[in-house]
Amino acid sequence: MLIETFGSVRDLGRLAEIAAVLTRHGLGDAVRRFGLADVLEKAGHRLHWDHAADLARLPPPVQLRRALEELGPTFVKLGQILAGRADLLGPEWIAELSHLHSRVPAVPLAELRAQLAEDLGGEPAEVFARFDEEPLAAASIAQVHTAQLHDGSEVIVKIRRPGITAVIEADLRLLARFAEKAEAEIPALAPYRPQQLVREFGRSLRRELDLASECRSAERIAANLAPLGFVVVPKVHWPLTKTRVNVQSRILGIPGEQLDELDRQGMDRRLLAQRGARAVLKMIVEDGLFHADPHPGNVFYLPEHRIAFIDFGMVGRLSQRRREDLLNLLLGLVQHRPQQVADVLLDWAGSGADGVNLSQLEAEIEDFVDQYHGTPLADLSLGGMLMDVTAILREHRLALPSELALLIKAFISLESMGRGLDPAFHMAGEALPILQEVLRARYRPRALAQRGRHTLQRLLQVGEQLPHDLSQLLRSARRGRIQVGIEISHLQHVGDQIDRAASRLSVALVIAALIIGSSIVMTVDGGPQLLGLPAFGLLGYLGAAVGAVWLLRSIARARRHLD
Repeated sequence: MLIETFGSVRDLGRLAEIAAVLTRHGLGDAVRRFGLADVLEKAGHRLHWDHAADLARLPPPVQLRRALEELGPTFVKLGQILAGRADLLGPEWIAELSHLHSRVPAVPLAELRAQLAEDLGGEPAEVFARFDEEPLAAASIAQVHTAQLHDGSEVIVKIRRPGITAVIEADLRLLARFAEKAEAEIPALAPYRPQQLVREFGRSLRRELDLASECRSAERIAANLAPLGFVVVPKVHWPLTKTRVNVQSRILGIPGEQLDELDRQGMDRRLLAQRGARAVLKMIVEDGLFHADPHPGNVFYLPEHRIAFIDFGMVGRLSQRRREDLLNLLLGLVQHRPQQVADVLLDWAGSGADGVNLSQLEAEIEDFVDQYHGTPLADLSLGGMLMDVTAILREHRLALPSELALLIKAFISLESMGRGLDPAFHMAGEALPILQEVLRARYRPRALAQRGRHTLQRLLQVGEQLPHDLSQLLRSARRGRIQVGIEISHLQHVGDQIDRAASRLSVALVIAALIIGSSIVMTVDGGPQLLGLPAFGLLGYLGAAVGAVWLLRSIARARRHLD
């Protein structure tokens, strides 16, 4: 409790800033709902609710987007992730949040010089043959400069913004408290698991803060894609790469947005689309480690129809089981097997599906998939089908695991890029042979033998541990020390309410005692006088009056909070 208290004090300034921004953008109801107004009032801060009147007339998605942009990198990143969560938000929210971008000016090199010299082991002018002080690009977490090594190699230098870690950590602490309160106070949000969402978001954002981690992911993906022969990933210069800075080879090719340049260079757009799909599908289905944001800004086209991927700050990871589930889902969509799709989605929803009408959900999913029966592969939009299926889950208040939502977003981006290159590009047609090949590989004798061996090893490990576990259980039973843990939702909230009620009751009893005692003192002659009346009696009445005012104010504030 003491640590939480100090944490709250430490983050109070940021909390006040968040509440002010939300209020200014017409989200004052959320401030009140989460109890921020009460907290800030106790701390001496004042919120000016009236100034949000004009902004409150804007559509709620616009209000939220503007507020997130003003709140800074943590909230912008959160909004960008939510923009890919069709299982959580409706189309109007997704469309608005997809326009999120952080309007941050570049940090002058003078402010970066000390940090950069410490990380590089010397001044940029000494470490590099050339270092361009004007940044090539600037984002919320880092900015990029171009440079040249002494051997003539062109590189980019990615530098983390000074002080950004402290801001993000404070935001993550506050988001964790918001999520905890939201899950306890708003039962409708419980199926979406806001606390789990914030924890996963925090892990992802902390990985993005580690610029060396980005390079490790890039090298792993480069090794996985090497057998294809046409994928290029920037080379990492590890002696110059640290947590706050990384140095990678600069990719010089045709940016993904400049499609007209492809025609001028005589490049085959159709071949590029097919190769891009092959690379991303291999990352997702075969390797389980994929570029989670394959938009045109992160892609370059090189001679000989090679494709380069850059910026591996956001990557997705899929376990073997998730990859097998994904394989079944995609095959179910492409081959029109509705029951197979429903089984996978219900498994992904997990415990959130306990209170759902499963028969109705299964029927809706089956109807959705069955409507595409007989549709040629060329007419299927795999990304659109995935979005529609997740929309069905959202209507039933079911949320997907975050890594799967990230995957669906990558699929949609990939399909959009493919159609931009080649209007006749069909993701389903490209995916089907790859999915079938992966499926055949799963059931080859060697693969079956390997999985059987792993299963047998796990069974043997469980069998070896079983006697020891049973012995411990029986020993605890003989000593009467078997413990059963029961978690009751909202118990903390109920306890707080009881505690507040007990406090008010105690104050009321003290007030009553003061009134009765003061009345008795007033009937007794002698003792000090004040205004011609017994002083102790007057002081007792005054104390009772102060206590009564506090009690009434506390009750009124509690009623306003409930309203």
